[in-house]
Amino acid sequence: MKIALIGYGKMGQAIEAIALQRGHEVVLKISIDNVEDNTIDNIRKADVAIEFTGPESAFGNITRCIDAGVPVVSGSTGWLEKYEEAKAYCTRHNGSLLYASNFSVGVNIFFALNKKLASLMTSHPEYDVQMTEVHHTQKKDAPSGTAITLAEQILDANGRKSKWVNHSSELTNELVILSERVDPAPGTHIVTYSSAIDDIEIKHTAHNRQGFATGAVLAAEFLHTRKGVFSMSDVLGI
Repeated sequence: MKIALIGYGKMGQAIEAIALQRGHEVVLKISIDNVEDNTIDNIRKADVAIEFTGPESAFGNITRCIDAGVPVVSGSTGWLEKYEEAKAYCTRHNGSLLYASNFSVGVNIFFALNKKLASLMTSHPEYDVQMTEVHHTQKKDAPSGTAITLAEQILDANGRKSKWVNHSSELTNELVILSERVDPAPGTHIVTYSSAIDDIEIKHTAHNRQGFATGAVLAAEFLHTRKGVFSMSDVLGI
């Protein structure tokens, strides 16, 4: 495949290394130093685009790729208030979009575990649930997109929690997510159910960016021949 990398920071560079290892070609690399090259004509040189930028530019990058007729894999976080609009835009223009808050195979298995555990805990009100996420200090958003996905899964199953908050809280209807920023920390997510008797905890710790990068390339390989809106669950058959 010919790949356009929209976002060429540390993650984009890790994706490039995996893509080249898997026999693909990177034909466009967009960073803060050459944003003027982020055009429909340049994107059309690729078979698929992988977009890892920031909250302020993600939606525009996604729609630009769709306008170019190029499938787009997005891992940007902090822009999800426009996700439904992006899905509708993709469908309306017969495009291809795959968004994931985390492309790691291990994290997506962790999502499945979290969903199952949340379902099991619905009939055990004696347990309260709380989350912690730890990332490097350069991460722009808090809580992480992965933490939000985990929280939304819990809220869908847990009738006692109505919303998540990114601070300590004594309110029983609030799901607490505590965010820590320390270096070096590619990403740790912990979900803890606590009662007076015991705790139940599930945890995922990333050791480096390679898992995220590999998953993003797998997603691009999956998407580039398909039309529609997909997730990593589709890629991994979860």
